Amino acid sequence: MSGASAGPRTPGARPTGGFDPYGLRPRGSMVAPLLSLVGLIVIAIVTLSLFNGHLPTAAAPANGGQGPVAGRTPTPSNVIDVNPHADVPGSIVYVKAGNLWIQSGKSTRMITNAGTDTMPSWSPDGKWIYFIETRPSVGTYALPGELPSRYTENYPVVTRIHPDGTGRQTVKSGLFKNTRGTWFSWIRQPVLSPDGRTLAFCSDGPDPSNSDVVLQLYDLQTRKSTIPRLPENPPLGHQDPAWSPDGRQLLYVKNGREGARGAPSIMRYDVRTKRVTALTGPGYTSPAWSPDGSYVVVTKTGTLGTDIVILDSRNGNELLRVTDDGRSWSPVWSPKGDAISYLHINGQVVDLLYVGLRGTAPRWTRGDIIPLTDLGGLDPGSRPSWYLAGAQQPAPSPSTAASPSPSQ
Repeated sequence: MSGASAGPRTPGARPTGGFDPYGLRPRGSMVAPLLSLVGLIVIAIVTLSLFNGHLPTAAAPANGGQGPVAGRTPTPSNVIDVNPHADVPGSIVYVKAGNLWIQSGKSTRMITNAGTDTMPSWSPDGKWIYFIETRPSVGTYALPGELPSRYTENYPVVTRIHPDGTGRQTVKSGLFKNTRGTWFSWIRQPVLSPDGRTLAFCSDGPDPSNSDVVLQLYDLQTRKSTIPRLPENPPLGHQDPAWSPDGRQLLYVKNGREGARGAPSIMRYDVRTKRVTALTGPGYTSPAWSPDGSYVVVTKTGTLGTDIVILDSRNGNELLRVTDDGRSWSPVWSPKGDAISYLHINGQVVDLLYVGLRGTAPRWTRGDIIPLTDLGGLDPGSRPSWYLAGAQQPAPSPSTAASPSPSQ
């Protein structure tokens, strides 16, 4: 984007209707996109405190805040060390320093390297990974009587890529134009439906001046979005969409507040009947369905931090507390249904952990916790996504199809 028709996005110039509950807003500025991305990562860490009242760490660093505790310095941005005891069935995608990584078995590889990517999720057929890419848009802006000034504005784009790092495609851009210039809408957390036809994400498009960041359904064939009429607490909006294995229901988080504390709750949306019901009360985020749809693993917030618990998908009853350290969040279910993986912070370093589920559902017991990464330094605002070819899962409705080609 260039030309004098579009001014830089200053706080005063931005339409005021929307709100980003994650604090991950792409901001127009004179700063290079890489610095902007670093800012987003830092903000993502701080944002966890909105739900807890503090950061998800057990205590402040023992060295008086002088940096990472000795022995807890993360690996360089282009390196991830795999725990020698880890052996991941299938493939888990996660994010470090704005790049997508895939861990399979005892190995890991980086599939993007621009430092601008976040929030990945697998397509049901395993052929694509959908994610949010931050792109720079360069333009000029001139006030009356002054020389034109150049500016850079970063905006989100839903993008997809093959697991081998090839075939990058634009799915939906957040950049749009109106009579007042060029703007962006916020887009977060793209997740493809089990039939491969509909992308769920949270956005304030197409008119950010009249919308909060809420759940939307984007048809990959027609390239049109539908905005369901869902309850919200303006301007806090929604987050964390999660399709049921049969594609008939969507879980999402309705953000809220109780005094100075965040009060997010998980809601259930029936795609066919349009009915909305509450799965949980306040204090729960980041739902992920079990492969058979009977259970949901979530992040539970409390006075001591965030932990992982398993709920009954019918009524939200808590069945198993997976962690009790107050420093764990963003769980994902094993495609086989026999394990949970999640993000965990120790000192100032975020790693990916794995815990097996012993026994028979719903009377599991917790197995040993195994770190999948060692001093990984993963991005805390991007939950992992897990895929296993040929995993035995309930037949979705309608039957699974290949992902259609999006607009370019």
